[in-house]
Amino acid sequence: MITTRAPLRIPLGGGGTDLPSYYGVHGGFVFSVAINKYVYIQFNRLQVENCIRVKYTNTEQVDNAEKIQHPLLRESLLHTETEGGIEISAMADLPGRTGMGSSGAFTVALLNALYENKFEQISRDVLAEQANYVEAVRAAQPAGKQDHYLAAYGGLTQLVVDTDGQVTASTFDLDHDTMEELRKSMLLFYTGIERDSSDLLSQQESDTLKGDKEVIDSLHEVKRLGFEIKETLKSGQLDRFGILLHQHWMTKKLRATNMSTGLIDKWYEMGRRAGALGGKILGAGGGGFLMFYCPAEHRLHLRNTMAAEGLREMSYQFDKDGAKVLMNT
Repeated sequence: MITTRAPLRIPLGGGGTDLPSYYGVHGGFVFSVAINKYVYIQFNRLQVENCIRVKYTNTEQVDNAEKIQHPLLRESLLHTETEGGIEISAMADLPGRTGMGSSGAFTVALLNALYENKFEQISRDVLAEQANYVEAVRAAQPAGKQDHYLAAYGGLTQLVVDTDGQVTASTFDLDHDTMEELRKSMLLFYTGIERDSSDLLSQQESDTLKGDKEVIDSLHEVKRLGFEIKETLKSGQLDRFGILLHQHWMTKKLRATNMSTGLIDKWYEMGRRAGALGGKILGAGGGGFLMFYCPAEHRLHLRNTMAAEGLREMSYQFDKDGAKVLMNT
Protein backbone atom coordinates (compact mmCIF):
# COMPACT_ATOMS: atom_id res chain seq x y z
CA MET A 1 0.00 0.00 0.00
CA ILE A 2 1.16 3.50 -0.88
CA THR A 3 -0.06 6.65 0.88
CA THR A 4 0.75 10.12 -0.41
CA ARG A 5 -0.33 13.62 0.44
CA ALA A 6 -0.11 17.11 -1.08
CA PRO A 7 -0.88 20.42 0.64
CA LEU A 8 -3.48 23.05 -0.09
CA ARG A 9 -2.37 26.65 -0.40
CA ILE A 10 -3.16 30.30 0.34
CA PRO A 11 -2.45 32.65 -2.59
CA LEU A 12 -0.77 35.86 -1.45
CA GLY A 13 -0.36 37.77 -4.71
CA GLY A 14 -0.47 37.52 -8.48
CA GLY A 15 -3.24 34.92 -8.73
CA GLY A 16 -4.79 34.66 -12.18
CA THR A 17 -1.59 35.58 -14.04
CA ASP A 18 -0.68 31.87 -14.10
CA LEU A 19 -3.38 31.09 -16.68
CA PRO A 20 -2.12 30.55 -20.25
CA SER A 21 -4.32 33.27 -21.76
CA TYR A 22 -2.37 35.82 -19.73
CA TYR A 23 1.13 34.42 -19.25
CA GLY A 24 1.28 33.37 -22.92
CA VAL A 25 1.47 37.07 -23.83
CA HIS A 26 2.66 38.90 -20.72
CA GLY A 27 4.32 36.31 -18.48
CA GLY A 28 2.99 35.54 -15.02
CA PHE A 29 4.00 35.85 -11.39
CA VAL A 30 2.38 34.18 -8.39
CA PHE A 31 3.37 34.24 -4.73
CA SER A 32 1.69 31.72 -2.38
CA VAL A 33 2.14 29.68 0.77
CA ALA A 34 1.22 26.05 1.43
CA ILE A 35 -0.62 25.06 4.63
CA ASN A 36 -1.01 21.88 6.66
CA LYS A 37 -4.34 20.93 5.14
CA TYR A 38 -3.91 18.06 2.72
CA VAL A 39 -5.34 15.83 0.05
CA TYR A 40 -4.43 12.18 0.68
CA ILE A 41 -4.26 9.30 -1.79
CA GLN A 42 -4.12 5.61 -0.86
CA PHE A 43 -3.06 3.22 -3.60
CA ASN A 44 -3.36 -0.53 -3.17
CA ARG A 45 -2.61 -3.50 -5.42
CA LEU A 46 -5.51 -5.97 -5.42
CA GLN A 47 -4.52 -9.57 -4.85
CA VAL A 48 -7.06 -11.50 -6.93
CA GLU A 49 -9.19 -8.93 -8.76
CA ASN A 50 -8.23 -7.30 -12.05
CA CYS A 51 -10.62 -4.37 -11.85
CA ILE A 52 -9.95 -0.71 -11.14
CA ARG A 53 -11.77 0.53 -8.03
CA VAL A 54 -11.67 4.23 -7.17
CA LYS A 55 -13.21 5.86 -4.11
CA TYR A 56 -13.76 9.58 -3.65
CA THR A 57 -17.17 11.14 -2.92
CA ASN A 58 -18.44 8.32 -5.13
CA THR A 59 -17.19 4.77 -5.73
CA GLU A 60 -16.52 3.43 -9.21
CA GLN A 61 -15.45 -0.05 -10.29
CA VAL A 62 -14.50 -0.56 -13.92
CA ASP A 63 -12.48 -2.96 -16.03
CA ASN A 64 -10.76 -0.20 -18.01
CA ALA A 65 -9.46 3.22 -16.95
CA GLU A 66 -11.19 4.87 -19.91
CA LYS A 67 -14.55 4.10 -18.28
CA ILE A 68 -13.84 6.08 -15.08
CA GLN A 69 -16.16 9.06 -14.77
CA HIS A 70 -13.88 11.18 -12.54
CA PRO A 71 -11.81 13.11 -15.11
CA LEU A 72 -8.66 13.58 -13.02
CA LEU A 73 -8.55 9.94 -11.92
CA ARG A 74 -9.24 8.71 -15.44
CA GLU A 75 -6.67 10.92 -17.15
CA SER A 76 -4.00 10.34 -14.50
CA LEU A 77 -4.29 6.57 -14.88
CA LEU A 78 -4.23 6.81 -18.67
CA HIS A 79 -1.33 9.25 -18.65
CA THR A 80 0.81 6.99 -16.46
CA GLU A 81 -0.37 3.82 -18.27
CA THR A 82 -1.38 2.27 -14.95
CA GLU A 83 -3.02 -1.11 -15.44
CA GLY A 84 -5.84 -2.83 -13.54
CA GLY A 85 -5.89 -4.78 -10.32
CA ILE A 86 -5.72 -1.62 -8.23
CA GLU A 87 -7.75 0.33 -5.71
CA ILE A 88 -7.39 4.07 -5.15
CA SER A 89 -8.98 6.05 -2.33
CA ALA A 90 -8.95 9.84 -1.97
CA MET A 91 -9.47 11.81 1.23
CA ALA A 92 -9.05 15.46 2.13
CA ASP A 93 -8.92 17.66 5.20
CA LEU A 94 -11.24 20.19 3.55
CA PRO A 95 -14.10 19.96 1.08
CA GLY A 96 -13.50 20.86 -2.55
CA ARG A 97 -14.51 24.17 -4.10
CA THR A 98 -13.11 26.21 -1.21
CA GLY A 99 -10.51 28.21 -3.15
CA MET A 100 -7.45 26.43 -1.79
CA GLY A 101 -6.35 24.48 -4.85
CA SER A 102 -7.83 21.11 -3.95
CA SER A 103 -8.02 19.74 -7.51
CA GLY A 104 -4.36 20.60 -8.10
CA ALA A 105 -3.32 18.99 -4.81
CA PHE A 106 -5.45 15.95 -5.65
CA THR A 107 -3.74 15.47 -9.02
CA VAL A 108 -0.25 15.98 -7.58
CA ALA A 109 -0.85 13.48 -4.76
CA LEU A 110 -2.39 10.98 -7.20
CA LEU A 111 0.45 11.16 -9.73
CA ASN A 112 2.98 10.90 -6.92
CA ALA A 113 1.36 7.63 -5.82
CA LEU A 114 1.14 6.28 -9.36
CA TYR A 115 4.83 6.99 -10.05
CA GLU A 116 5.80 5.54 -6.67
CA ASN A 117 3.99 2.35 -7.71
CA LYS A 118 6.03 2.27 -10.92
CA PHE A 119 9.30 2.85 -8.96
CA GLU A 120 9.86 6.04 -10.94
CA GLN A 121 11.45 9.01 -9.18
CA ILE A 122 10.51 12.39 -10.63
CA SER A 123 11.43 15.91 -9.59
CA ARG A 124 9.00 18.36 -8.05
CA ASP A 125 9.03 20.41 -11.24
CA VAL A 126 8.16 17.41 -13.39
CA LEU A 127 5.46 16.32 -10.94
CA ALA A 128 3.88 19.80 -11.00
CA GLU A 129 4.06 20.09 -14.78
CA GLN A 130 2.58 16.65 -15.36
CA ALA A 131 -0.23 17.38 -12.91
CA ASN A 132 -0.95 20.63 -14.72
CA TYR A 133 -0.91 18.81 -18.05
CA VAL A 134 -3.33 16.15 -16.80
CA GLU A 135 -5.78 18.71 -15.44
CA ALA A 136 -5.52 21.48 -18.04
CA VAL A 137 -4.89 19.50 -21.23
CA ARG A 138 -6.02 15.91 -20.82
CA ALA A 139 -9.03 16.68 -18.61
CA ALA A 140 -9.62 20.03 -20.38
CA GLN A 141 -10.31 21.88 -17.13
CA PRO A 142 -9.26 25.53 -16.76
CA ALA A 143 -6.23 25.52 -14.48
CA GLY A 144 -3.28 27.75 -13.81
CA LYS A 145 0.19 26.68 -12.75
CA GLN A 146 -0.07 27.77 -9.12
CA ASP A 147 -2.01 24.92 -7.52
CA HIS A 148 0.19 22.15 -8.88
CA TYR A 149 3.48 23.82 -8.06
CA LEU A 150 2.45 24.80 -4.53
CA ALA A 151 1.20 21.25 -3.94
CA ALA A 152 4.51 19.86 -5.21
CA TYR A 153 6.85 22.33 -3.52
CA GLY A 154 5.05 23.43 -0.35
CA GLY A 155 6.48 26.34 1.62
CA LEU A 156 6.46 30.01 0.77
CA THR A 157 6.90 29.81 -2.99
CA GLN A 158 7.11 32.20 -5.90
CA LEU A 159 6.45 31.21 -9.50
CA VAL A 160 7.74 33.16 -12.48
CA VAL A 161 6.00 31.94 -15.63
CA ASP A 162 7.55 32.69 -19.02
CA THR A 163 5.42 33.30 -22.10
CA ASP A 164 6.21 29.77 -23.27
CA GLY A 165 4.81 28.35 -20.02
CA GLN A 166 8.20 27.56 -18.50
CA VAL A 167 8.01 27.97 -14.71
CA THR A 168 10.82 29.00 -12.41
CA ALA A 169 9.75 28.05 -8.90
CA SER A 170 11.68 29.03 -5.79
CA THR A 171 10.92 28.67 -2.10
CA PHE A 172 12.34 30.83 0.64
CA ASP A 173 11.87 31.27 4.36
CA LEU A 174 11.31 34.45 6.27
CA ASP A 175 12.81 34.48 9.74
CA HIS A 176 10.88 32.38 12.25
CA ASP A 177 9.31 35.28 14.14
CA THR A 178 8.10 36.96 10.94
CA MET A 179 6.62 33.71 9.60
CA GLU A 180 4.84 33.03 12.89
CA GLU A 181 3.43 36.55 13.09
CA LEU A 182 2.32 36.32 9.47
CA ARG A 183 0.47 33.09 10.20
CA LYS A 184 -1.22 34.55 13.25
CA SER A 185 -2.21 37.66 11.30
CA MET A 186 -3.84 35.75 8.41
CA LEU A 187 -7.22 34.57 9.70
CA LEU A 188 -9.32 32.18 7.62
CA PHE A 189 -13.11 31.96 7.85
CA TYR A 190 -15.23 29.44 5.99
CA THR A 191 -18.18 31.11 4.26
CA GLY A 192 -20.03 27.85 3.63
CA ILE A 193 -20.50 28.94 0.01
CA GLU A 194 -19.35 26.36 -2.53
CA ARG A 195 -18.63 27.50 -6.07
CA ASP A 196 -17.26 25.94 -9.22
CA SER A 197 -14.01 27.75 -9.99
CA SER A 198 -14.03 26.49 -13.58
CA ASP A 199 -16.81 28.92 -14.52
CA LEU A 200 -14.89 31.92 -13.20
CA LEU A 201 -11.59 30.78 -14.68
CA SER A 202 -13.17 30.00 -18.05
CA GLN A 203 -14.69 33.48 -18.13
CA GLN A 204 -11.35 35.08 -17.32
CA GLU A 205 -9.64 33.02 -20.03
CA SER A 206 -12.28 34.05 -22.56
CA ASP A 207 -12.16 37.74 -21.63
CA THR A 208 -8.36 37.79 -21.69
CA LEU A 209 -8.19 36.11 -25.08
CA LYS A 210 -10.70 38.64 -26.42
CA GLY A 211 -8.47 41.46 -25.19
CA ASP A 212 -10.89 42.83 -22.59
CA LYS A 213 -8.98 45.90 -21.38
CA GLU A 214 -10.46 45.97 -17.88
CA VAL A 215 -9.61 42.32 -17.26
CA ILE A 216 -6.07 42.59 -18.66
CA ASP A 217 -5.38 45.81 -16.75
CA SER A 218 -6.61 44.11 -13.58
CA LEU A 219 -4.22 41.19 -14.16
CA HIS A 220 -1.33 43.58 -14.84
CA GLU A 221 -1.98 45.32 -11.53
CA VAL A 222 -2.41 42.05 -9.63
CA LYS A 223 0.96 40.89 -10.96
CA ARG A 224 2.59 44.17 -9.93
CA LEU A 225 1.07 43.85 -6.47
CA GLY A 226 2.33 40.26 -6.28
CA PHE A 227 5.92 41.46 -6.69
CA GLU A 228 5.37 44.24 -4.15
CA ILE A 229 3.79 41.86 -1.64
CA LYS A 230 6.77 39.51 -1.91
CA GLU A 231 9.25 42.32 -1.26
CA THR A 232 7.10 43.71 1.55
CA LEU A 233 7.06 40.37 3.36
CA LYS A 234 10.78 39.84 2.82
CA SER A 235 11.41 43.17 4.54
CA GLY A 236 9.11 42.23 7.43
CA GLN A 237 6.52 44.96 6.81
CA LEU A 238 3.52 42.83 7.75
CA ASP A 239 0.96 45.60 8.21
CA ARG A 240 1.96 46.95 4.81
CA PHE A 241 1.15 43.50 3.44
CA GLY A 242 -2.36 43.82 4.86
CA ILE A 243 -2.87 47.13 3.08
CA LEU A 244 -1.60 45.68 -0.20
CA LEU A 245 -3.91 42.70 0.27
CA HIS A 246 -6.87 45.08 0.29
CA GLN A 247 -5.66 46.71 -2.94
CA HIS A 248 -5.19 43.24 -4.44
CA TRP A 249 -8.80 42.25 -3.65
CA MET A 250 -10.27 45.51 -4.96
CA THR A 251 -8.31 45.04 -8.18
CA LYS A 252 -9.21 41.37 -8.52
CA LYS A 253 -12.92 42.15 -8.22
CA LEU A 254 -12.73 44.22 -11.42
CA ARG A 255 -12.31 41.05 -13.49
CA ALA A 256 -15.87 39.73 -13.12
CA THR A 257 -19.15 40.70 -11.49
CA ASN A 258 -19.45 37.24 -9.92
CA MET A 259 -15.99 37.43 -8.30
CA SER A 260 -17.81 38.42 -5.12
CA THR A 261 -21.40 38.60 -3.86
CA GLY A 262 -23.38 41.07 -1.82
CA LEU A 263 -23.06 38.84 1.22
CA ILE A 264 -19.29 38.41 0.81
CA ASP A 265 -18.90 42.16 0.36
CA LYS A 266 -20.88 42.71 3.57
CA TRP A 267 -18.66 40.31 5.53
CA TYR A 268 -15.54 41.88 4.09
CA GLU A 269 -16.59 45.39 5.10
CA MET A 270 -17.57 44.15 8.57
CA GLY A 271 -14.11 42.60 8.88
CA ARG A 272 -12.44 45.84 7.89
CA ARG A 273 -14.51 47.79 10.43
CA ALA A 274 -13.51 45.21 13.05
CA GLY A 275 -9.83 46.02 12.48
CA ALA A 276 -8.62 43.95 9.52
CA LEU A 277 -6.33 45.89 7.19
CA GLY A 278 -7.18 43.80 4.15
CA GLY A 279 -8.31 40.43 2.91
CA LYS A 280 -9.89 38.55 0.04
CA ILE A 281 -11.79 35.47 -1.00
CA LEU A 282 -9.27 32.71 -1.73
CA GLY A 283 -8.95 31.18 -5.16
CA ALA A 284 -11.02 32.14 -8.17
CA GLY A 285 -13.63 33.91 -6.04
CA GLY A 286 -17.34 33.57 -5.41
CA GLY A 287 -17.14 31.59 -2.15
CA GLY A 288 -14.99 29.25 -0.10
CA PHE A 289 -12.68 30.83 2.47
CA LEU A 290 -12.53 34.51 3.36
CA MET A 291 -9.08 35.56 4.54
CA PHE A 292 -8.26 38.66 6.56
CA TYR A 293 -4.97 40.19 7.59
CA CYS A 294 -5.52 41.58 11.09
CA PRO A 295 -3.10 43.11 13.64
CA ALA A 296 -3.00 41.44 17.06
CA GLU A 297 -4.95 44.10 18.95
CA HIS A 298 -8.04 43.64 16.73
CA ARG A 299 -8.13 39.85 16.23
CA LEU A 300 -10.54 39.06 19.04
CA HIS A 301 -13.00 41.66 17.75
CA LEU A 302 -12.68 40.28 14.22
CA ARG A 303 -13.22 36.71 15.42
CA ASN A 304 -16.30 37.70 17.41
CA THR A 305 -17.68 39.66 14.45
CA MET A 306 -17.31 36.76 12.03
CA ALA A 307 -18.62 34.23 14.56
CA ALA A 308 -21.75 36.35 15.01
CA GLU A 309 -22.26 36.03 11.23
CA GLY A 310 -21.97 32.26 11.42
CA LEU A 311 -18.52 32.04 9.80
CA ARG A 312 -16.28 29.36 11.31
CA GLU A 313 -12.57 30.09 11.70
CA MET A 314 -10.05 27.48 10.58
CA SER A 315 -6.71 27.22 12.38
CA TYR A 316 -3.66 26.10 10.41
CA GLN A 317 0.13 25.98 10.22
CA PHE A 318 2.36 26.49 7.22
CA ASP A 319 3.56 23.40 5.33
CA LYS A 320 7.19 23.07 4.27
CA ASP A 321 7.21 19.54 2.86
CA GLY A 322 5.09 19.79 -0.29
CA ALA A 323 4.12 16.52 -1.97
CA LYS A 324 5.20 13.56 0.10
CA VAL A 325 5.08 9.77 0.15
CA LEU A 326 3.98 8.93 3.67
CA MET A 327 4.07 5.15 3.36
CA ASN A 328 5.06 2.43 0.91
CA THR A 329 4.70 -1.08 2.25
